[in-house]
Amino acid sequence: MSSPALLSHETFKPLLKHLLSSPSTFTPELATQAFEHLASGPTGASEAQIGAFLAGLTLSGVDQRSDIVAACAKVMRSYSVKIDRLDLGEGEVVVDIVGTGGDGHDTFNVSTSAAIVAAGAGAIVCKHGNKASTSTSGSADLLLSLSCPLTFPPSSLSTILTPSTRFAFLFASLYHPSMAALAPIRKSLPFRTIYNVLGPLINPARPQGMVIGVHSYALGEVFAEALRELGTERALVVCGKEGLDEISPAGETWAWSLENSIITPLTLHPTRDFNLPLHALSTVRGGPSSQNAITLLALLTNSPAPPAIFPNASSTDLDSPAPSFEAIRDFILINASAVLVVAGKAKTFVEGVELARKSMEEGGAMEALEGFRRTAGEAVGRE
Repeated sequence: MSSPALLSHETFKPLLKHLLSSPSTFTPELATQAFEHLASGPTGASEAQIGAFLAGLTLSGVDQRSDIVAACAKVMRSYSVKIDRLDLGEGEVVVDIVGTGGDGHDTFNVSTSAAIVAAGAGAIVCKHGNKASTSTSGSADLLLSLSCPLTFPPSSLSTILTPSTRFAFLFASLYHPSMAALAPIRKSLPFRTIYNVLGPLINPARPQGMVIGVHSYALGEVFAEALRELGTERALVVCGKEGLDEISPAGETWAWSLENSIITPLTLHPTRDFNLPLHALSTVRGGPSSQNAITLLALLTNSPAPPAIFPNASSTDLDSPAPSFEAIRDFILINASAVLVVAGKAKTFVEGVELARKSMEEGGAMEALEGFRRTAGEAVGRE
């Protein structure tokens, strides 16, 4: 990482000029230098330069290159708050499931729910996320509605994520202080920037396994290649063919499997690959975080559908416009299954579904949630 003393508005100018005048020759090394400026605060680039740089990346399509995405993610990782090494036992790997957002479908908080369910089935999940920016309820919003403390000190993570608890959540805004100064600039821009897709790649826990949802087919191979460049051991990048940044419950999902540095394109289908029925996307719509929390608790305690939220709980009609309790359950099972396969806990997606179902029905998922809530609360209390 460069010394902030060497960075200034003047030294950023040549980098900005190169991007704008010759984007095709803008290299990962130049991207690294530029992101050092952006991350270093007032001593780096000015607000005008940052806005121009982000616009240049987007308009030129440079931010769609895997080598650029990986280079920028490495810089963001280097500026993140450091956490202690996790000792989780021989052969155990940390996994995460996260989406880029921006798909516009406003579905239920499936990645957070799937993370908890997969943890209850034996995976060690360290989820990285934030509050909602493009949806009704983000991962942090849901967990706060479940009374989970999210402001525990990073040094306590090793006491929260253990072989017995198996689930933890890192509130992204607390672990990436370099992003704070950029937030007003990003909000002032009328388009999504490279920062909107970097989030899934900058988990401070450095998970060895990843399930990442992207909102467009074009990003699928980009993310798979970036994960390979970042040294991720095993991953599944997914994009529902509706433009969904999850595995779709409604039909086919494009997928890119990364294992042993080999990327394999796949197509997944709920019935063929997971042995689950199809559900229209309208049946897995989310609501406010408080409502989603009630739904998730009912699922994790094997309780009936909350009637105030699901007056027609038994409906699985593909044309139904209303959210369905059964559809949301299956949506979670599909995505939790993918986590369990990536974590090496299931050999097939069908086996993953059965392990996830058992986690929900027999209390494993609820134990994982309660374990995180308890240990995170104890860590906050020790501050």
